[in-house]
Amino acid sequence: MLKSITIKKVISKISVYLALTLILATTPAFADSKTVHLTSLGWPPYSDKELPNNGPSIEVAKAAFKAMGYELVVDFYPWSRAVALAKDTNSKYAGYFPEYYSDDVAKEFHYSGAMGNGPLGFAQQTAKPIKWATLDDIEKLNVGVVQDYVNTTEFDARVADGRIKAKTVTSDSTNLVKLANGRLDLAVVDRNVMNYLKKTDSRLKSVADKINFNAKLLEDKKLYICFKKNAEGKKLQEIFDQGLTKIDVSAIMKNGLGQ
Repeated sequence: MLKSITIKKVISKISVYLALTLILATTPAFADSKTVHLTSLGWPPYSDKELPNNGPSIEVAKAAFKAMGYELVVDFYPWSRAVALAKDTNSKYAGYFPEYYSDDVAKEFHYSGAMGNGPLGFAQQTAKPIKWATLDDIEKLNVGVVQDYVNTTEFDARVADGRIKAKTVTSDSTNLVKLANGRLDLAVVDRNVMNYLKKTDSRLKSVADKINFNAKLLEDKKLYICFKKNAEGKKLQEIFDQGLTKIDVSAIMKNGLGQ
């Protein structure tokens, strides 16, 4: 009788242990499935770890995922690094953002639905405004671009084949400083980014009146998340897109941009 009771106790303890092991084994996997990791860059006023709520683009992305029961975790890196980590099949990151649309990028990533927009054009010297009708008029000028940024299909094609004389730098701030100092004729930039940097960047404050935004846009660009081009990336893209329909993207962006 004593042996029978002892055996029952042992079996009971084993059952409890196995149940706890099963719970501990499955809970992290469930938690992980509800957490999404993306990379981004310091690109104020859209995204930056120093901005309130990390900027309106980050707010939109988090709100859309939250509406679907997911938590979004964003880590900030220099742009080239952010893209490389998102592309790395061994990294924890499911993608990167915000990004403009590009056919070349679409070959490597699943694009989300549009999560905002930004007016892309040229910053110019206030004292030497540029009048242009087509990109043919730009080809004779020195134009600053930021390394690895997508601009427009036609513009980037002309830069690639040398028809547009592009000077590459690593940040919008550097581009605008060079422009203000007369080392460039134009600099490709988002208008909201330029206006923000003129107010906040110490290198630009003293020369802010020397540059303004050209009246003619290259394009009113849509902003997107680029997800890894695999089954998991496609699943998250669909989840995110559904989340976008449940939030007011325009209101979040306008509030975050102070418009």
